[in-house]
Amino acid sequence: MKKFYPNHGVSTSISMGEKVVTELRMRIVSQDIPKDSVLSENQIAKAYQVSRSPVREALKILEKERLIRLERMGAVVIGLSEQDIEEIYDIRLMIETFVTNRLVKSENDVLLNDLRKTLEMMKIAIKYGDVDEFSLKDIEFHELIIKSIGHKQILMVWSQLRPVMECLILLSMRYRSQVNYQDFDRILANHDLIIKALSNKDYKLIEQAFYSNFDDVQNRVEDLWTNSEMMAKARDYDG
Repeated sequence: MKKFYPNHGVSTSISMGEKVVTELRMRIVSQDIPKDSVLSENQIAKAYQVSRSPVREALKILEKERLIRLERMGAVVIGLSEQDIEEIYDIRLMIETFVTNRLVKSENDVLLNDLRKTLEMMKIAIKYGDVDEFSLKDIEFHELIIKSIGHKQILMVWSQLRPVMECLILLSMRYRSQVNYQDFDRILANHDLIIKALSNKDYKLIEQAFYSNFDDVQNRVEDLWTNSEMMAKARDYDG
């Protein structure tokens, strides 16, 4: 069976159920498993060569993420609607705008250093054609910013948002890599702008940086979620 989630994104310390859920989540978000499909524990256990216990664990996680609905007959796939995706990006923008406004009022040399290192790793990944590594480092870049203010409630919301957001970013970057690889320069420039804005403690530049980054990532692939041919291209990516 084809793997949908990158191997280097899976920690060796996670449970078998968590490994199964990373694959199922990507298959649902990428529409490899279509909306209204019915999944059974036995089918999943056989497909992934695991017992039913980790499958139950995986399905409970997916239900909490509202990607499936558990019923007596099995798990019914709900998937993501356009509105779901818009709301995910809305929440992410709200979180990061709040966090960066807090950061402007404090010293953040350690964070800036970490962000520069992560951006360099993003540049190396894209130079060598590792789009999945680039995507994972992109998420790490933004998570560094969110974690930096030590706001437990925001971190809790981010942690709930991250798994599905990660799938969206992986798929959008996989699609982009096949239709316009040079466009990654734009993403890197946006991240450079975020670092510059935080370094200069410039409110206007911060607003420009984040809206530029979100508009770029969201608007340039918005048709991906409703166009079956575009999604097939992202889904069939083989890095």
